[in-house]
Amino acid sequence: MSGLKEKLYEKIYEHRPRTTRLVKEFGENVVDQVKVSQVIGGMRGIKSLVTDISYLDPLEGIRYRGFTLPEVLNQLPKPKGAEMPYVEGLYYLLLTGEIPTHDEVINLMIDFNNRRIIPRYVWDVIDSFPSGSHPMAILSAAVMSLERESHFNVLYKQGMSKMDYWDPTYEDATNLIAKMPLIGAYIYNKLYHPEKGHLYPDPTLDLGANFAYMMGKDKPYDDVSRMYFIIHADHESGNVSAHTGHLVASSLSDIYYATSAMINGLAGPLHGLANQEVLRWLQGLMKQMGNKFPTKDELKDYVWDTLNNGQVIPGYGHAVLRKTDPRYTVQREFCLKHMPNDDLFKYVDALYDVVPDILKEHGKAKNPWPNVDAQSGVLQWHYGITQYDFYTVLFAIGRSFGVLSNIIWDRALGYALERPKSITTNMIEKMVGIKKDLVTT
Repeated sequence: MSGLKEKLYEKIYEHRPRTTRLVKEFGENVVDQVKVSQVIGGMRGIKSLVTDISYLDPLEGIRYRGFTLPEVLNQLPKPKGAEMPYVEGLYYLLLTGEIPTHDEVINLMIDFNNRRIIPRYVWDVIDSFPSGSHPMAILSAAVMSLERESHFNVLYKQGMSKMDYWDPTYEDATNLIAKMPLIGAYIYNKLYHPEKGHLYPDPTLDLGANFAYMMGKDKPYDDVSRMYFIIHADHESGNVSAHTGHLVASSLSDIYYATSAMINGLAGPLHGLANQEVLRWLQGLMKQMGNKFPTKDELKDYVWDTLNNGQVIPGYGHAVLRKTDPRYTVQREFCLKHMPNDDLFKYVDALYDVVPDILKEHGKAKNPWPNVDAQSGVLQWHYGITQYDFYTVLFAIGRSFGVLSNIIWDRALGYALERPKSITTNMIEKMVGIKKDLVTT
């Protein structure tokens, strides 16, 4: 048993009595009240899921296992000479709740290296897609094709205790996470740089550096990869991608089914595509300005024109956060250090000074501050990844760390099949006292 798996085993057996007691002794306690607006409005804000992996604090942003993002980036071990931590160390933290030592991360890196061999048929699946295909469709299919490798399916069919479901789930999840960067880089090169051929990973490099190497990117893109995967790793269980993965896995579908479903949810324009919308809007602004840097008044006019046309300012606002997204801040600090003269970043930097005040005056945004998407696409564009459609693949690789960590713990704690109850519009109308003869159609 690997060091991480042994530590996880200990944590699971420490944690199980807590959930058992909550259900047995406090199962009838009320957790939340539900309003009609929440029922009709996509269940927004209803407290109905459990995850110990991450929590979205309205004022501090994402917390991984109780650690703020700055704490995670400062305390996780880093490769020699790197600014950003090992992504492998984040996986250790998400699963155990503990900051790993450097040796523990190196052992996990070796374990990942041993798991990343990809069957030939997966490359064949990717190669079978025509050149105009969307990279997220290819990623979803490639992950789904790996389903035949599932340890969980084999052991489940043989019959095993529910208490042991987490074990093969851990094996499947760790196998997939080790392979995801290779699959993502291969998809990128196939679609956009077929002349590169198949670049094999370097066994001496960590996950982030290897991804940069397979993408054909020089330093500091290795740190960009580490940073990108870490800040996108999880965002509670209620967002579309995380919730979809949890929902599918709750039926005891293996993690390949669940992760493919997660990817499909992430591909929607209301979820994972926001960063490319930011880039389109910024480039539209640059075009309107004739590629000359605008004055502060010109920026304000453009922002107001966008709002007055019934559009939102992409990259600003958040359903939960009420301050600047720490994920935005982390990327901003990186940009200030490594690419302060980048034209797109100059626009992002200038907009940070004008947009929040305008949104406050406009009065419709609950949170006038920038979120992670206001910066992330600009970073990728600067380092030569100018294909918008691929940005969500990067998001999916990072998000898999949190989603799969959650699924492992769901299995460890024996969480039930997810099955919320639906009601009809007539039933809601009766609840709030609307008489049928007053309802118009």
